[in-house]
Amino acid sequence: MTIDDAKRCPCGTGLVYGECCGPIHRREREAATAEVLMRSRFTAFATGDVDWLLASWHPTTRPRSLELDPGIRWLRLEIQGTSGGGPFDREGTVAFEAHWVADGQRGVLRELSSFRRDQGWQYVQGDAV
Repeated sequence: MTIDDAKRCPCGTGLVYGECCGPIHRREREAATAEVLMRSRFTAFATGDVDWLLASWHPTTRPRSLELDPGIRWLRLEIQGTSGGGPFDREGTVAFEAHWVADGQRGVLRELSSFRRDQGWQYVQGDAV
């Protein structure tokens, strides 16, 4: 699913996609923080952008392929907290809740995700909380 640059970004910042996650997905700029990368990954899940999900995954933990469940619709992201992950950090974590709906059932994925900045921020792994 493609998203118009003038539409609100699914990540919840309130910005339009063309000012928020769009330039990151198009590799026009890097995510400045682990939280920004997390938001771009949520948007990639919401729009089905498997290429960005794999590209933003650290090579030491990245799967060879990824298939998204087309029956899940990602609704909303809520950042619960961060540790590290700033522009001058090498590592960071982001705690979040991602709300979804599938087959008329609603749910929430709660995760503490780890990130590392080697050549730009990358997702390392997530632990359910």
